[in-house]
Amino acid sequence: MNDTHKNVENKTAIEHILEPVHHFIHAEASSGIILLICVMVAMIWANSPWAETYDHFWHMDMSISVGDFHLSKSFLHWINDGLMVIFFFVVGLEIKREMLVGELASLKQAAFPIGAAIGGMLVPALIFSALNIGKVGAAGWGIPMATDIAFALGILSLLGNKATLPLKVFLAALAIVDDIGAVLAIALFYTSQLAWSYVGYGLLVLFVLIGCNRIGIRNPIIYVLLGIVLWYTCLKSGIHATVAGVLLAMTIPARTRIKADDFLKKIHHYLERFENSGECGNNILTNKVQKAVIIAMEKSCEQVEAPLQRLEHTLHPWVSFAIMPLFALANAGVNLGQDLENALFHPVSWGIFLGLVVGKQGGILLFSWLSVRLNIAQKPEGMNWLHVYGIGWLGGVGFTMSLFIGSLAFTDINLINISKLAILGASILSGFIGWLLLSKAKTIEIEESNVCVVDDL
Repeated sequence: MNDTHKNVENKTAIEHILEPVHHFIHAEASSGIILLICVMVAMIWANSPWAETYDHFWHMDMSISVGDFHLSKSFLHWINDGLMVIFFFVVGLEIKREMLVGELASLKQAAFPIGAAIGGMLVPALIFSALNIGKVGAAGWGIPMATDIAFALGILSLLGNKATLPLKVFLAALAIVDDIGAVLAIALFYTSQLAWSYVGYGLLVLFVLIGCNRIGIRNPIIYVLLGIVLWYTCLKSGIHATVAGVLLAMTIPARTRIKADDFLKKIHHYLERFENSGECGNNILTNKVQKAVIIAMEKSCEQVEAPLQRLEHTLHPWVSFAIMPLFALANAGVNLGQDLENALFHPVSWGIFLGLVVGKQGGILLFSWLSVRLNIAQKPEGMNWLHVYGIGWLGGVGFTMSLFIGSLAFTDINLINISKLAILGASILSGFIGWLLLSKAKTIEIEESNVCVVDDL
């Protein structure tokens, strides 16, 4: 009896630790399929007899007016500068969680994916710059730096049992470090001329948000309202508005009201009261004690869950299955008849294609190997170098973030369309080769307890 109880407790502890990874991986893998469908719909629409309606629809003006306040943007801008803020907010929450308790929580854990990600950003940017320096498309160097975690994890999930937990965790950590690099690039290099008065207002709002965190305010509504103000100040300041999402995420409380041990004691006490009060009423609707116990348990559950965790869990499905697919539908449509010939011979196209296909896998493998060789990092258990190389190819799936940076880097519609075609082609090729390599890689046996955890996932 005691052994059984102990096994249940151990299993519960393991599941509790891995639950965020479990939900994250499965949501991202599933959304990859939805993203692919939206890309196909956008391409068919943009090359159909109704192609003109594609551009017309996404460029329709939409306005918000309250009294003297008026803000008007095209539908495409509301998606890219508005809804994508929520995407970057969730990215920021993931980054903060990983830095606090995940793969980036310690230098020893983080060194390998960080080294891989640096190589996966630096080498593609250098390849693109070498082909485009001094030319009209030089600003697009940030496009091949990015990794689309949804598509990459979706492709990895197609491997079934070969998609082991070490591979998923390494790819997720690598992509999150990539996201950090992309956010920094957007903030530092893809920002227009600054309006310093709005920068000052934004900093003031940010300090208020930090103060709310420090004094223990946990109500999400407060952060949402202040976050909207922060987004508006960024929008008007010249800093790209999506940066507001990441800054807001960094201020969300990650502490719990009560500790896990106190939570367990309270829940055991409430369960005993619930069980002992079973005779006082025919059902829970007429049992006042049981109703009071349930309310108390709900309150305890809220107190043991950090606002960061609760917001990430709530918003992730909306981002994965609504915002990112809508972004893909609005941005992936390219008229092949008009742009394919130009893309085949344009240095921007080749810079992006070679950056994602050659630079990503080469940079990730090279810098991973160097980090181990120099004793900076240690290759994760359960992975060989073919696994690392295969993950490097999946890193070349740059879709969502690459498209987003492309929309910031270029104002010329021809360059934007050329970059889209190169991103789509490189992402498809990289994803296929990554899947092929990992499907041929030998699965490495690890400790029995870890294998069980992988099976549970």
